[in-house]
Amino acid sequence: MCIRDRYQRRVRDLLLLLMLSSVRRVMGCGTSIAPRAFSHGVPPPTAAVVPPGNCAFTDTWSTAPLVGKRAASHNTHVFTFGLSDPNQPLGLSTCACILAQGGTGEDGSPIVRPYTPISTNALKGKFELLVKVYDGGLSQYMDEMKLGDTLNFKHIDFNVKTQYPFGCARICMIAGGTGVAPMLQALHAILGTGGDETQVTLLYGSRTEQDILGLDILTEWEKQSNQQLKVVHVLSEESAGWAGRTGFIGKDLIVENLGDRACSDTQVWVCGPPPMYDALCGPRSEVALEGVLADLGYQPEQVYKF
Repeated sequence: MCIRDRYQRRVRDLLLLLMLSSVRRVMGCGTSIAPRAFSHGVPPPTAAVVPPGNCAFTDTWSTAPLVGKRAASHNTHVFTFGLSDPNQPLGLSTCACILAQGGTGEDGSPIVRPYTPISTNALKGKFELLVKVYDGGLSQYMDEMKLGDTLNFKHIDFNVKTQYPFGCARICMIAGGTGVAPMLQALHAILGTGGDETQVTLLYGSRTEQDILGLDILTEWEKQSNQQLKVVHVLSEESAGWAGRTGFIGKDLIVENLGDRACSDTQVWVCGPPPMYDALCGPRSEVALEGVLADLGYQPEQVYKF
């Protein structure tokens, strides 16, 4: 990798680091571990867990102003939105997401998309979303917003997924692109809570090395986790100097890291583009389990489609 690319990647990840945790002390029912000597300015994971039912957004649409925007990569941004009470956190449980509404779809209806904040409840008065910008759709609408413009948000019961503590010995997180957001949310709780011994393997697919979001965070958290966290990066495109995995996350990689038989004490989480769901577990909108994970013997209650 050339010096310019390394510099750009470093700047990108530092910006994301600042977004992920501006406060190290925790508010909520999670028990935070003591700060450790994390290198490169990487903050430790922050457990700021609250139970469902405390989100600042309800099942009715309400507006939130855009108060900040920073680049996380060449096509992905961190959008910061303000809350009505500057002294309160978003109050979102782990794991859960919120719905955003804005722009107009081809059918003339407002566009609605789910997003998992990358900020924790330690951050007061605002929250942060990691969004990859595509041509058209809600992401482009957000990218064209000016500071002070507002976006609609709400939170419904369906947005509440599996809840911390997760009640299993091992979790395999399979993420693609910005699908790493809910995984970061959960890793804050798992790694930031003293006494939590849940083993986590993150299989993270990206297009190129420059597209890996939060690389320094994941690298440092893995290093400091005493082998509690294992991160495997997979690039779909060849990158000069890349010594890691290439291709797509499939059966071989899952078997290599989890074994060829499903274990009852293991959960598998999937969050990424539609082809990832189709190949590994079936469409996100369907409860039925299909694909690689079904073939390996996992049951629907073990697999979470974020």
